[in-house]
Amino acid sequence: MSAIAPAPLTTAPAPSPVGVSAPADAETRYVVSLARNQEDVRAAQRLRHLVFAGELGARLDGPEPGLDVDEFDAYCDHLLVREEATGEVVGTYRLLPPDRARAAGRIYSDSEFDLSRLGPIRDDLVEVGRSCVHPLHRTGGVIALIWAGLARYMTTTGHNWLAGCCSIPLADGGALAASTWSTVKTKHLAPEEYWVTPHRLWTPDAATDTVAAASAAELPPLLRGYLRLRALG
Repeated sequence: MSAIAPAPLTTAPAPSPVGVSAPADAETRYVVSLARNQEDVRAAQRLRHLVFAGELGARLDGPEPGLDVDEFDAYCDHLLVREEATGEVVGTYRLLPPDRARAAGRIYSDSEFDLSRLGPIRDDLVEVGRSCVHPLHRTGGVIALIWAGLARYMTTTGHNWLAGCCSIPLADGGALAASTWSTVKTKHLAPEEYWVTPHRLWTPDAATDTVAAASAAELPPLLRGYLRLRALG
């Protein structure tokens, strides 16, 4: 599932690392910034591997064991949330701005969807992806800093659109996917001029094609966050 969301129009210099502390009453304090060097990027890739392969069971075919690496990493900015006391990267989000998307030749979402209808906004669109948080740090403070860092990035770069993919498991026979789509098409459907088409169509089973819309609590957490930002699907 792809989601797009408009961001405020601003003009500002290129982004610098963002330092924002978690609330003062939090037991653990965190800061958010952009990766400054290759070691920072590797820390993000290590966390991604821990979550995607170690926790979620994804098969990752990267060139180096223990890291989640793909062709887009070298073109992206990497948002990092660190535990202040240890410096450990505990949250990350990957950002591909339009100029570097052109250099890469495409964005990740192109591999999943026909994005031709987004052509008019591609020069103003930042693709986001590879979002994850360490399982021991899934607190409101970390999530809030990720969104704060993302908002700051969009403000400083002056881009107006975000787009990204969101995975939905099908282990339940497609019930969650069907109810999620019911919610999106009922309450969050994009204008037709922004509709995208998946390269591989998924059709719900007869048992799930009339399922009720998912409640907010039932939606995948990442998609729930996007929809809170008024994303459209």
